[in-house]
Amino acid sequence: MENAFQVDLRGVVDLLSRHLYSSPRVYVRELLQNAADAITARRSGDPEAPARVAVEVADGLIKVHDTGIGLTEDEVHTLLATIGRSSKRDELGFARHEFLGQFGIGLLSGFLVADEIRVETRSVSGGPTVLWTGRSDGRYQVAQAVQQREEPGTTVTLIARRDAAEWVAPSTVTELAELYGSLLPIEVTVNGRRTTRDALPWRTGQSSPVERRRELIEYGRQTFGFTPFDVVDLDVPEAGLTGVAFILPSPANPAVRGAHRVYLKRMLLAESAADLLPDWAFFARCVVDSAELRPTASREALYEDDLLEHTRDRLGAALRHWLVRLAETDPDAMRAFLRLHHLGVKALALHDDDMLRLVDHWLEYETSDGPMTLAQFRTRHPQGRFTASVDEFRQLSAVSGAQGVGLVNGGYVYDGEILRRLRGIGASLEPLDPTELATRLGPVDPAAELAARPFLTAAARALDPLGCEVVLRDFDPASLPALYLTSRAAEHRADLLEAKDLGDELWADVLGAMERTGAAERPRLVLNHRNPLVRRVVGLEDLSLAATTVEALYGMALLHGHHQLRPADTAALNRSFLGLLDWAVK
Repeated sequence: MENAFQVDLRGVVDLLSRHLYSSPRVYVRELLQNAADAITARRSGDPEAPARVAVEVADGLIKVHDTGIGLTEDEVHTLLATIGRSSKRDELGFARHEFLGQFGIGLLSGFLVADEIRVETRSVSGGPTVLWTGRSDGRYQVAQAVQQREEPGTTVTLIARRDAAEWVAPSTVTELAELYGSLLPIEVTVNGRRTTRDALPWRTGQSSPVERRRELIEYGRQTFGFTPFDVVDLDVPEAGLTGVAFILPSPANPAVRGAHRVYLKRMLLAESAADLLPDWAFFARCVVDSAELRPTASREALYEDDLLEHTRDRLGAALRHWLVRLAETDPDAMRAFLRLHHLGVKALALHDDDMLRLVDHWLEYETSDGPMTLAQFRTRHPQGRFTASVDEFRQLSAVSGAQGVGLVNGGYVYDGEILRRLRGIGASLEPLDPTELATRLGPVDPAAELAARPFLTAAARALDPLGCEVVLRDFDPASLPALYLTSRAAEHRADLLEAKDLGDELWADVLGAMERTGAAERPRLVLNHRNPLVRRVVGLEDLSLAATTVEALYGMALLHGHHQLRPADTAALNRSFLGLLDWAVK
């Protein structure tokens, strides 16, 4: 024996209010959807039919009157008292694609704020006015209305619960009607006040380009609360989408997802849709209307599918095209934009050659010669280099500049990857190997180097346990006494040694074998003979004091270059500090 499932309407309403919809306020949207769909259905057969929705709010009652197609008594039973039977709705001409929602589910949302709903309706096909009364406990009744309507259409009346008073206040209903339905292509009024516009803000068609831009900027200010830097038209025919993107006038946090306003068939779907644009386009906020994108079950977000992905790509392409056009037509505006939103352009340049060229020619980088574009830097320094970190740039920029080696700071987010990608567009900058810089530092006078040999021997003996060589050079700036230079290979070897000391016997043997097969290159402490302090240290007769001083210079160079201090480095720095204090107080 087969039995039919029993549905507890109270449970369904609780499911809607607690798990499907984010707030009871969506009942206004659902009522407007029903009215708009009814009007659309009527106008499909009679294009000249009136298109009006009048909402009346007073004393806890909400009445929504529409001039739509209306319903017969049979249709009332099918559409208002059946949940989930979409096939029968389609047979009656209420196919989902043509309309914003479904009558049954939309009406059911009224129970979020009311325990009783009344529907008075007269079909355009004729027949009497029908009165449907539904209650939140699942009971309903259908009868002929006492007062017959003269024209086709429907009136939905909600008798609000006391605990829902805030959601049915006239000011709240007016605000929600404007929020959800301001772009509907029909006339909507709340207590006589119109809440809909005459046309989509970006499709007025009456203004000059200058006036249209001014109007869109004002619309963006009213919608998002900021005066846009610029506006960009959006159009994705495959999704039936049109709209506009507003460029933020101040720097945006890349980690904060964009809050875009999305309409479906001119009814607001979401105020804060987050996945409409590519991640790199965090500098834009959009208002769009689509006829084809799919909503989620709650109709408060977009459903992630192939069409949404394609739409996201096309909207990203529109913003990319705007950037290229801005660079070509308004260089000053392009520079102003990059000062605000360079991170978004850099993120796009990682995989887009046109954006990479734009970054190359327009975006200023920190260099040893001051701020300039990469194209300008390469003209001045054909053999220029870039550093992998901000600390490395700050340590070496003055020294390299004095030796005629131009440096670009590649330590900020995306910069290193962008600089490596320049080869793909016929440009090139190579990363700096700090040991390469040592070969450009001037040699010391042979007589001075011969005199410094005892000191250099004592210095080498002091730093040998730390895995560092000592060399004496003559270079600018003279204010810098010592420079710590290490290659990538030397850093790798130092890491192996540290891991070997900290590991167990097995790992020590493995790492020892790796050390023996690797290069024997070591970091260098380069002492600047042009520095007065270094010349005095080199001339010390007390070689023990000289060794202590070299340890202090070694520690200072590590700190100056923001290098990581190993336990042995910290011990040497402490030892040299205490040793110099002891010597000073003798």
